[in-house]
Amino acid sequence: MNSHRQPVDFSSDTQMQTSFTCNTLSNVMAAEITGLDLARATSSDMVRIQQLFLKHHLLVVRRQTLNDADIERFAAWFGPLEVNQVKNADGGVLAPVHSIANVDAEGKPSQSPLLQSNYNWHSDKSYLPQPSLMTMLHGLEIPPAGGDTQFANMELAWQDLPEDKKQFIAGLRVVQSFEHMLDKLGQRAIIDAALIPPPVEHPLVRTHPETGRKSLFVGMYSSKIIGMKQDEAERLIAELLAHATQEKYTFTQKWQHLDFVFWDNRSLVHRAIPNYEMAAHRRILRRCVVRGGVPQ
Repeated sequence: MNSHRQPVDFSSDTQMQTSFTCNTLSNVMAAEITGLDLARATSSDMVRIQQLFLKHHLLVVRRQTLNDADIERFAAWFGPLEVNQVKNADGGVLAPVHSIANVDAEGKPSQSPLLQSNYNWHSDKSYLPQPSLMTMLHGLEIPPAGGDTQFANMELAWQDLPEDKKQFIAGLRVVQSFEHMLDKLGQRAIIDAALIPPPVEHPLVRTHPETGRKSLFVGMYSSKIIGMKQDEAERLIAELLAHATQEKYTFTQKWQHLDFVFWDNRSLVHRAIPNYEMAAHRRILRRCVVRGGVPQ
């Protein structure tokens, strides 16, 4: 995607000549695409998908049989694939397309999955100078019940803030830190110390580069606010995150087998929900992330 486009006009996105159908899942975000094989998507399909992606923030494409090459090819339409720092269960650094799963080194379901951060509200790679544009998940093994993923719309949360609060936070800068997450969750073993990215400063209120819409930019990686005492910063971060993740701003993805879900990290935060028997059922998703630009 071109990060310098003018704000997008969504009025014609349903008029394009494409074979698939799209139905809105929620008035907060999310739409469902049916009748499309992403492995064989045409250029016209992809143009419409891009428009729908910007309009709905999150798209669910049902019943997709995709290999890693298919996922990489789809991701590359939006931008460069992100590299990873985190190690997987066998000690190797995660590949661009990799599994997010509740399994141990032997592939058995585990009550204590490797990446605890997935269960806290966050925007992917927000601790990097160029946080992610988009994340994709492909549901390969889904528990018989539960194992949902929840999303919150940070644009709506910003819009609903009182004007005095908007004015107060509009120019603030937040420090996003991977090390802060590791220390908070006691997870330093998942990464070599030399690979821990240094903290970065980003705007607390960011502007979407393609739509011009503003959104809050806080989550579990947010460690401090520049120019603010630490206790005050922590209270403000917690206050804004609690506001943004109220039920009225959220959508819950209830996974079906072979769902392919992708969302805009520039607009949303998300978390996995451990609402299933984690020690009894495997939950395996293939994941890929597209690198974004510098938040403004």
